[in-house]
Order: sequence, then structure tokens, then C-alpha cells
Amino acid sequence: MNDREALTAYTASFIDELAVNQVKHVVVSPGSRSTPLALMFAEHPDITLHLNIDERSAAFFALGLAKALREPVAMVCTSGTATANYYPAIIEAYYSRVPLVVMTADRPHELRDVGAPQAIDQIHLYGKHVKWFVEMALPEQSDEMVSYARTIGARAVATATKQPAGPVHLNFPLREPLVPSIGNAKNFRINQEARTPNVTVRGGELQLPSGQADAVTKLLEDSKQGIIVCGELESDEIRAAIICLSKKLSFPILADPLSQLRSGTQTVENIIDCYDTFLRDEHAANLLAPDLVLRFGPMPVSKSLLLFLKKHRGTKHLVVDSGGGWREPAGLATDMIYSNEVAFSRGICDTIQAKEKSSWLQRWKKVNATTRNALESIRDEDELSEGKLFLLLQDLMPDSSQLFVGNSMPIRDLDTFFFTGDKKIRTFANRGANGIDGVVSTALGVGAVLDNTVLVIGDLSFFHDMNGLMAAKLQKTNLTILLINNDGGGIFSFLPQASEKEYFETLFGTPHGLDFSHAVALYDGNYTKAESWDEFAAAFTKSFAIPGLKVIEVQTARDSNVLKHRELWRFVSQEIKQSLFEEK
Repeated sequence: MNDREALTAYTASFIDELAVNQVKHVVVSPGSRSTPLALMFAEHPDITLHLNIDERSAAFFALGLAKALREPVAMVCTSGTATANYYPAIIEAYYSRVPLVVMTADRPHELRDVGAPQAIDQIHLYGKHVKWFVEMALPEQSDEMVSYARTIGARAVATATKQPAGPVHLNFPLREPLVPSIGNAKNFRINQEARTPNVTVRGGELQLPSGQADAVTKLLEDSKQGIIVCGELESDEIRAAIICLSKKLSFPILADPLSQLRSGTQTVENIIDCYDTFLRDEHAANLLAPDLVLRFGPMPVSKSLLLFLKKHRGTKHLVVDSGGGWREPAGLATDMIYSNEVAFSRGICDTIQAKEKSSWLQRWKKVNATTRNALESIRDEDELSEGKLFLLLQDLMPDSSQLFVGNSMPIRDLDTFFFTGDKKIRTFANRGANGIDGVVSTALGVGAVLDNTVLVIGDLSFFHDMNGLMAAKLQKTNLTILLINNDGGGIFSFLPQASEKEYFETLFGTPHGLDFSHAVALYDGNYTKAESWDEFAAAFTKSFAIPGLKVIEVQTARDSNVLKHRELWRFVSQEIKQSLFEEK
């Protein structure tokens, strides 16, 4: 076996093992040192290859694929600073628990730290932000090395997908020649009847022992004024299990917009979707003081909910975490429960006696309904506004669609104005590190594998990732982008920094005056600027019948946006007080 044959057998075996372990997609950025990996991925019949020229965009695109598919995705780049461009997406994947198999090509050891071109220190490059790092061995002419490559491939997928899921990093030092032998069906074990992994990794979900489960059940049974708080969640199984639990306990569910609990045909009678608004009212917050909090997933986006929970610090606070982590930034937890959320909820549902419908639950539902009616009042406004855009999405989006939302103001307006509905709308956002970079690319990754994908994004976040639009052009990805352009950083107008008038616009508002139509044209997209709500609705509805990239820009004003939100909050407080007064 010569060097080329050794390279071929080694890389082909590793990649084939990824495929056997259900890696179905890879995102490749072009480069010389990564040639053997790129070519072997292109050759594999069971893996779909996505090309993305820019590594930063490529990594976020892979993140979007993995989020959408709920399965590990591979990514490959060449050596040098290309690897550093992966870092922001790897950080996001780590904190949002998304499985990625990151492969970086590298110079061989004799070319490191000697001034060789495109050679940087890639050992443990991503630090604590990957679950596992491996400096791969150089390809050699032996059956043992082929077995080694397959074993590492199986272990990489198992490590990435084991809860808490996350990225793993494999660094491949490669010597020339870099071109493997392609076109040989024997490179992969495709035609073998019993195509099993080289190493089968078995594992199970975390579950509470019966004694501990009984103790938790007793806490829930004794609670008279409990609430269920749900952060970002994924599967339909979790949704059904938590709804069952809510019914048995007669607890309201405070559902973050990323919990997947606000959309779908399953019963939503106990779901509270306007808490972010009404918990700003001190009277309502005092009236709704809980004696127990049961939380699933990470902390929701709502700051008013966080402050509400902190106000009741002495309350029993149970956090269920399937990954055995510590996602508890408020320091409120009295019990950390390491268990699969579905198994935990079903176990409680199967053993606990159903409670009678209580005035406690009805109080939450009444305040929520009053708030929702008040927020719906903005439907009558003619002026283009950020809140109304989100209010209309539930009406205008098709069933079985995907809604990706940018950070900063869009995710907060989604929380405030996106109510429960019968349509099945799956929601996404990058809430691991909450950055505004890479959002376009992540949404394009979702759109590459799921139909009817919509991205709502602010102008600064769009600017940060305009080069991500190249993926839409190269791969003809269908994506509708609703671009909210308030010419700067809108969220800062809500923060204390807004009082610093002398420096606010320069340091925080950061107006840019960009005409985004040129960027859309550069990538062969379809651009529309909506001047009215009728134009917006028509363009948005039409966009689902147009292939490729569609950008609908809605211009708003930061100052008036702040005023509208604050006026609504005051109006809601008035309506709540009136409603509670009538109750007495």
C-alpha cells in the first residue's frame, strides 16, 4: 500500500463510519490541505455535501442544518485562519447543545512552528467550547490505522450526540500527496449486507430513581400555586408530555416562543403566552406569586419573567435538565433534576392524582386573556411597526412552516406578540450565546432542509452576515427574509444607555444608512420594500411561491418603536387593573 492508497483508505474509512453512524450532511469550504476529506465526502453516496466558500458562514450554515434535522452535521475546512472562522458558530453550538463534527485539516508536525505557510497552532483551538478534541494520527499503511479511523469516527458522533449534545473537534494533519484515489466503490462499505458501525455505542437517557421521583411528586402534589416555565425545547414528545403534566397539576405553562408550545393543534388551554407583558405590572406580579416553579429547558428570553422569579427567591424552584448541566443563571434553583424531560413528565403524569381546576390557574388565564386583547389593539394601526409585524405572522405564515428569529429586538418582539395558534410553526433562534452574527447563515441551513422557512432579522444583524447570502445563491436555497430596518441598534433605545444623549447615536444607535437592495441584487435575490401593511402581506404571501432568496424590507423608526411599546405596556396595566377590579 503506497502513500496515496494509505490516505484513501484512512480518510474513506473515517467518513464511511460517520455515515454508518447517521451523519447525512457535511458543509465543506474549499482549500488545499483539506482535499482528501472534501473529495471523500463528495464521493460518499449517503452524505449530502453543501459547499460554502466562507468558513464563518459555513459553520453557522452547518449549525442550522443540525438544528433543523436534530442530528449531527459534519464540517470541513483547510488549515490556518480558516479554522478560526469556525469559532463563533462552535461557541453557539456548544451553549445551545447542537451536535457538530468539526474537521480541520492541518500541516504535518514537521511543518508546525517553523514558519510554514497557512500553519497556525490548531491544537485545542476551540478550548472548552468543544466536548472532545482529537489530534488525528497521520495516515499509515496498516489495517490497524483503518480500524483506528473508524473507531474515532464512531466515537466522535457518539460524543457529539450524547446529552448534553455539542461540537467535537478532530484535527487532521496531512502530508502531500493530498489527492486520494476516487471512483472506487471499494472505498466505502456500501454494498455490505450487514452494514453496522465499527463500534456500536450504546447509552440511555437520564432518569430519576423511583425514590427521588416520589419525593418530587410529593412536592408537586403539595403545591397550591405552582407554575411550569418552559424555555427553548424541541421535540413534539416534550410538548405533549408537558401539556399532560400541566393538566394533571392544574398549573399554568409560561411558554417561551422557542418552547414549541405556542403553535400546533394540541390543546393550548393552560398555555400563557403574554407573561412578558403583564409581569411588568407590579400589581399583577404580586397577585400571581407562585409557591413552586417547575422549569424545563434554559431560562426563557423574557427579562420581566426573570425579575418576577427573582422577586420570589424563596419559592421552591425545580429545574429539569436532560443533559445534566447547570443552566440556571438566576441562582434560584432549589432542586436540579437530571432527567429526560419526556420521561420525567410522563412518570409524574402516570402517578399523580389529577388536581381539580383551581382559581389559581383561572387567574393566570384571565390576566393572560386581558393582556392578549390589549396587545391585539395594534392591529388597527396603519403605521409600519415591529410589534404588528410579529402579530401578523401567525395569520400569514402557512401551516407546517419554520420561523427563525434574530437576536436583540426580534426575539423579544416574538415573545411579546407571537401568540398561541393552531398552525404548526416551528421556531428557531441562536440563543446559546445570543450573538447577532451568523444568523442569516444559520437560517439558510434550516431552509436548505425544511420547507417554508422565514427569517425575521434586524438591519445590524443582517449586515453582520450579508456574505451568508452566498449560500442561497450557490445552493438555490429557498428562504424568505423579513428585514426590519430601523437604521441601527434598536434594542439600545430600551436600555439605560439611551439617556446618554451626547454619545448614544455614535456608540449605541450606530445609524448606517445602507441600501440593502444592492446586497440582495448581488446574490440574485428578490427584493421588495413594503410601504404599507397591504404591500407587506401581499409580498410575504407571494414569497412562498417564488424560489430562492426573497428579502422583504420593512422600515421602522427606533424612537417611535420605543414609545409604542411603552404605551402598550401602560395600556395593558390599565386593562389588567380594570379586569381585576371587576372581579372583586
